[in-house]
Amino acid sequence: METTEVSFTAKDVMSLRQKTGLGMMDCKRALSECGGDMTAAEQWLRKELKGKLQQRSERATGEGRIAVVIKESHAAIIEIRSETDFTARNESFRAMTDDLATMALAQPAGAIQPDSAMTARVDDVRLTTKENLVIARGEKLQGGGFGRYVHHDGKRAALVQIDGAADEQLLTGICQHIVAHVPAPIGVSEQDVPAETLDQIRNDAMQEAADAGKPPEIVQKIADGKVRKYLQDNTLLNQKYVRDDTKTIKQLLPPGVTITRFVRYTVGAE
Repeated sequence: METTEVSFTAKDVMSLRQKTGLGMMDCKRALSECGGDMTAAEQWLRKELKGKLQQRSERATGEGRIAVVIKESHAAIIEIRSETDFTARNESFRAMTDDLATMALAQPAGAIQPDSAMTARVDDVRLTTKENLVIARGEKLQGGGFGRYVHHDGKRAALVQIDGAADEQLLTGICQHIVAHVPAPIGVSEQDVPAETLDQIRNDAMQEAADAGKPPEIVQKIADGKVRKYLQDNTLLNQKYVRDDTKTIKQLLPPGVTITRFVRYTVGAE
């Protein structure tokens, strides 16, 4: 029986490995399947291994990383999840996350919709890590000025959008506050808190005070106080700054500067 001789060298295998980041055995097999054609072997690897990775698409992705990119009047924040923290700390994963945030800048304002280029960028790293990687969520903001902060582990981050001009260091500090403050702010100001939430807090407080036998005028004062305390604790402008609790976030802002929006992400939390 006639056999076809496949012509490639160890140097060819190494070259394909350097180009794809995949193992020597995978690269050798690809070159064998493709008669030593380097381009065809790369395409074969991507198709073959991507098919195998689809079988892992249901595996849990509880780790990951967040990236924030700002360019002029555009900003994007994105969360990419992985199966393991080992992969999330890998340099190729970190670079991919930054690349995806940069790519998202080209999208319209709002929730980021992964396109084919973004998906292909993720697939490149999926092939080398052999893990299920997911573009979990992202948002593009446009207009005004921005501040950002990404915690050193990449698992918590915030992006703030303003009207007006403010010092970059101040905006970074506000983003650090957004990440660190407990409870986390649910909105910029009281206007961002649903009316039904405040009604529920007020009604519960009035019921509790009435059950305790308080007179009607005291019941109302207690309810108003509960609502006021909730807004102080849960809206960004009214929270005490984590670096200096003698000031609120509102008091930190220069004249004429307003915070229009913020986004706060923690890996694995919706």
